Amino acid sequence: MTRPARLTGAALCAALALLAAVWILKDLAAVGSPADLGWSWTGDPRTHYVLRGRAATTLLDPLLLLVSVATAVAALRSRHAASALVATGAVTLALRLPGLWAPGSGALVTALLELALAAGLVITAAAGRRRAEGPHEQLPTRPRTGPAVTAGLLLVAGAVTVVLWEVYRAVELPAEVTVDRFIGGRSVIAPALAPPPGWLSVILVALYGTAAVSAFARARHTRAFGLLAGAFLTADGIALLARVIRFELIPYFADVSTVEQMYVLTAVLGAAGGIAVLVLLAGRGAPPAAPAPYGPYGSYGSYGPPPAPPYPPPPGW
Repeated sequence: MTRPARLTGAALCAALALLAAVWILKDLAAVGSPADLGWSWTGDPRTHYVLRGRAATTLLDPLLLLVSVATAVAALRSRHAASALVATGAVTLALRLPGLWAPGSGALVTALLELALAAGLVITAAAGRRRAEGPHEQLPTRPRTGPAVTAGLLLVAGAVTVVLWEVYRAVELPAEVTVDRFIGGRSVIAPALAPPPGWLSVILVALYGTAAVSAFARARHTRAFGLLAGAFLTADGIALLARVIRFELIPYFADVSTVEQMYVLTAVLGAAGGIAVLVLLAGRGAPPAAPAPYGPYGSYGSYGPPPAPPYPPPPGW
């Protein structure tokens, strides 16, 4: 990427991080207890009920804050800057789009600002790309085959888990509630900045699936999308694991219901699988293929085939 594009991308990421930080500080001031706010981010129903109407943020907000900071650093220093900007911009666009029809002027203004910044990230990445100027310039590397395939399988497992839970909820809940879970509605009570839970599930499945396909293909953008997907998988797994521990489901695993056992297994899979994806894709990529010592015409390089012998041949030819 060009230097101006890198600086622009980093500035846009800093603005996204600043917006998330402002909302988090606002919630801390309103709630007064970092512990209560943290438990509300995990989705704990008791804390969520107590803080209803006071907390506007969810687990997505601190996660997007960290992602924006990491992307800003990558924009300035990494060879994967373009794909990192696209991944962060696309996910932010998808997550904040429901804010356009959410109640509350604060959520609407925030959604408009973040959508504009996220679109700017994608545009900056597309406009700032350039061809390598020489062999000394570092290009994005492909992931190694073993770690890429393993990470892809873990991401597929994460996507399948999300789909199965959505199918279970669709069967258990009334049709009206199921529809509201995907597009928002009165039957779904959530913080102001939270996207509808079904909408979030669709985004997670799309993110995990995209990252998994990229990993299987060992594409150059696997690192950016895979690390982003791994971060979401880890955060979701840790949040669910915290709820599982708080409700003491693990010590009584054999005695709880099948659904609660599935919650425990989902939490362990998400936390362990997400961390594994981060470790697998954060390592060094595969070394670039060594260029051929000569061009298609041997030692003559790009000057074309060797000249034909003279005719008639000189004496002694």
